[in-house]
Amino acid sequence: MFQRSSAAALAALSLVALAGCGDTKDKSSSGGSGKTVTVFAAASLTETFTKLGKDFEGSHPEVKVRFSFGGSSTLAQQITQGAPADVFAAASGTTMKTVTDAGDASGQPTVFAKNRLVIAVPKGDPGKVHALADLAGAKLKVVLCAEQVPCGAAAKKALAAANLKVKPVSQEQDVKAVLTKVRLGEADAGLVYRTDTRAAAGQVEGIEFPESAKAINDYPIAALSKAPQPALAKEFVQFVLSQQGKAALGAAGFEAP
Repeated sequence: MFQRSSAAALAALSLVALAGCGDTKDKSSSGGSGKTVTVFAAASLTETFTKLGKDFEGSHPEVKVRFSFGGSSTLAQQITQGAPADVFAAASGTTMKTVTDAGDASGQPTVFAKNRLVIAVPKGDPGKVHALADLAGAKLKVVLCAEQVPCGAAAKKALAAANLKVKPVSQEQDVKAVLTKVRLGEADAGLVYRTDTRAAAGQVEGIEFPESAKAINDYPIAALSKAPQPALAKEFVQFVLSQQGKAALGAAGFEAP
């Protein structure tokens, strides 16, 4: 009786083991041929590039687009220090130059868009901000990007053009951090890109000012020389430069180069 029970148990275990092996084989073979293209992009491109990434995946069924959004200067530093990436889209030519000077760009970068600053204020504009000159008011809490970040460099140019000195309560490492402080009411105003206030419509208000014309940022894009997926990197760059890419950028508020 014991021998029969043992034999039955062994047979059952064998069937479980075989079934387990079958499951493992199926799981390992599914999706194994997929590829990932990694794009480092300026924070102000978050919404537009996320959409373009999904569109790119739609036309490349086995490809996944992975983004790393942040301050362009930080991303450029990561690339020159060896961070694996296929494409870099910066918010200024200066930060792209960091990458090209290090020999990390494949070919000449292409400017694909331009962007300009606006004053972002919380919904309802509790600080009563109407013009750039208002930011110099002692009672206002103003947030800016750090000067080494493209939006901070642009803010410095715009304020200089207006002959204004503003003492920010904080200096942030990317434009989305500035926008967040304004949206949460932690600041009365901040200088961000026009595209950022459009993306946050209903949560913040954007105030145009003429001095922004003195500080328009070029946005260059390039495939990277050490791209793990060099062919896909070039395809993604071309997709951004295509009519579909231009349409998405224009809808978001970016200006044509």
